[in-house]
Amino acid sequence: MITIANLSIEFSGKKLFDNISFNVQKGDRIGLIGRNGAGKSTLLKIFAGVLNPETGNISKPNDYSIGYLPQEVETKSTLPIFEEAAAALSEIKEIERRIDYTTNEISNREDYESDEYAKLLESLAEDNDRLKILGGHSIEAEVERVLTGLGFTQEELQKPMNEFSGGWQMRVELAKLLLAKPDCILLDEPTNHLDIESIGWVEVFLKSYPGEVILVSHDRQFLDNITNRTVEISLGKMYSNTMPYSKFVEFRAIQREQDLSAYANQQKQIAQQERFIERFKAKATLASRAQSKMKLLDKIERIEIEDEDTSKIVLRFPEPPRSSRLVAECKNLSKSYGDNLVLSNINFDIERGQRVAFVGKNGEGKSTLSKILGKFESYDGTVNYGNNIELGYFGQHQAQMLDENAAVFDIIDRAATGEMRKNIRNLLGAFLFSGDDVYKKVKVLSGGEKARLSLARLLLQPVNFLIMDEPTNHLDMNSKDVLKNALMNYTGTLIVVSHDRDFLRGLTERTIEFKNRKLKTYEGDIDLFLEKQQLASLQELEKKDKARKEEKDSVGNAQEQREKRKAAQREKNKIQKLLDNCESRIAQLEEKIAELEALFANPEFFNDIENSQIKQSEHSKLQEELEIKMEEWTELQEQIEAIEE
Repeated sequence: MITIANLSIEFSGKKLFDNISFNVQKGDRIGLIGRNGAGKSTLLKIFAGVLNPETGNISKPNDYSIGYLPQEVETKSTLPIFEEAAAALSEIKEIERRIDYTTNEISNREDYESDEYAKLLESLAEDNDRLKILGGHSIEAEVERVLTGLGFTQEELQKPMNEFSGGWQMRVELAKLLLAKPDCILLDEPTNHLDIESIGWVEVFLKSYPGEVILVSHDRQFLDNITNRTVEISLGKMYSNTMPYSKFVEFRAIQREQDLSAYANQQKQIAQQERFIERFKAKATLASRAQSKMKLLDKIERIEIEDEDTSKIVLRFPEPPRSSRLVAECKNLSKSYGDNLVLSNINFDIERGQRVAFVGKNGEGKSTLSKILGKFESYDGTVNYGNNIELGYFGQHQAQMLDENAAVFDIIDRAATGEMRKNIRNLLGAFLFSGDDVYKKVKVLSGGEKARLSLARLLLQPVNFLIMDEPTNHLDMNSKDVLKNALMNYTGTLIVVSHDRDFLRGLTERTIEFKNRKLKTYEGDIDLFLEKQQLASLQELEKKDKARKEEKDSVGNAQEQREKRKAAQREKNKIQKLLDNCESRIAQLEEKIAELEALFANPEFFNDIENSQIKQSEHSKLQEELEIKMEEWTELQEQIEAIEE
């Protein structure tokens, strides 16, 4: 569908992409992963045509459409939400215009056997098919379905865009993209502006999307639930495999171990030959043989190992002082912004050592209560705090409280005490400040960089009541792991506002849902909450609906169902035969590889350089075929499981 060939691009003397080639195939749902700054967003811009590479080319079919949603979009629209979203359906309107024109042309012609008449019929059929795909016969219902799925209420659909925050405006931009239904959707961190319910809805939408999807996300579960292919960008290179994120990470770890083993084996062979050359090149009787070995050495295709930081930084909060049993208590608390009542007469308490997650739709009051508890917001009602409470709070406004004229390093240096003073560089590196970045002034940092710096500083404070509002928004996978590990070992009282399910999993023991200005408590972590609310199981609900429909159909048409089952069994038998052949070949390959590795285990085997190289080449080819067969086996097994389901 899309092909990138020999692409290179450089920023500030650093090669972001170094002669890479890449294909997007039909049905691909690709997760782009890599550290911040690796080039994920840049690659999306190249796909979208927003940015041109220095070398290389991009090709796609002329009629292939691409829709792109960047991380941030500025809009000055004052249209109602519904009208703004519906404006994305210009293609539908154009198709309807063509259908009207073609229909009129056909009705006024009588040259039924001519090529022109046949072309008109063909054009009409194509336009009708495209209109059906776009949902053109039910535009209003489709617009409403997408907007409500993204969290808008019926009343909000008629409100103007400029009354909503940037996060909600981004949802409208996402709705416009989903409604336009391009052949390929490009999404850069789409979950940043979504709550848990909306994320679940988007997952269902994208899983059944008829086109291709390429997305950048630091949400592990989002990637796992949607993608069928993962592409890692690292040090200018790309590594791709047909598997979701979590399986890809496991695969890359195994692959790297194999590469390191092959590299060590090759280095051993090279060293052995170099010793021979060095020892005998000066002897007349063996000089020609030494020269021959030098030529062989030059021809060896050297295995390269990518430099990788495999160290795991472990950060711990300073030991907090002991607080009273009751940490904070809200009684009959209410909060309004003008006429907008956000929280109404709520009661809430948290005790020493409890770990609580605040969840719910955006705008329901999670951040508001966090700010109230953090003493940054006024309210009506009562809030009582226990004795000896040392409060730590992280929210987006914290970044505004940093010393604008201080350097990044100085901000952390001032807060660090004891052993942490020796690890300032490691701490900053964990939150994506490396090299000369640590000497940047705070005033030149982006909003995301300031947020990360505030978060890093918070880890140095000995607080016993910690409140964190969306702490993972500007962090990559590794940084989130560092933060989560630190929080897992934190012994104080914790409140976390987050829509990142993977981050919350196992971190908290109590979940508070914010809905309709009230709070509802669920004992257990985010998984238990999602199970009870059936939010993470929207896909399962769809399966149940489908099953009920199939059951109803089977009552009315039992014969048709029996035929379907027979066809499914025939297909399963066919795939099972392929699977058996695949398993047989895998066994053969593993046996041959084991035989060769037994030879490699004998040091004397490498005395015959030419033969050892042939065997190593054979070993590599067998390994490559084995990997292909293992992928083929997995795909066949999945097909059988899908048929059985």
